[in-house]
Amino acid sequence: MINKKISLYLDTSVIGGYYDDEFQYDTRLLFQKIKEGEYSIFISNITEKELVNAPNNVRTLLNEIEYRKITVSDECVKLADEYIKEGVVGLTNREDCIHIATATINDIDFLISWNFKHIVNIKRIRGYNSVNLKNGYRQLEIHSPKELGLL
Repeated sequence: MINKKISLYLDTSVIGGYYDDEFQYDTRLLFQKIKEGEYSIFISNITEKELVNAPNNVRTLLNEIEYRKITVSDECVKLADEYIKEGVVGLTNREDCIHIATATINDIDFLISWNFKHIVNIKRIRGYNSVNLKNGYRQLEIHSPKELGLL
């Protein structure tokens, strides 16, 4: 039996968390596991866009790990807009929705984020997954790096 690596979609908050006093301990543990080859890592072109104005040390952190880039498709945008239409979050959180839709449509095992207000929040997770199921997609596991370390 072939063991498939667990796939993780990292949103921008995880990359920034590497240098954030509040989040760096768990983020650095996650990055150590990534460097050891424990996970398959995915980011999107939205993540790259969000990193453009980040400090240099945050922007270049991705150079230290292996990852695959996913291009956001029309299907991802359509699903993201469904989250907003169903009231999971408001229009101002569209890019967060695009991250979730991209991870969902690309069959990523876990979306990892430090965004507790709009992403790693039980009410929001239930909403995103309800929309996913309603639209014929699977549920997505959404966790913080700290929670991932406890699984």
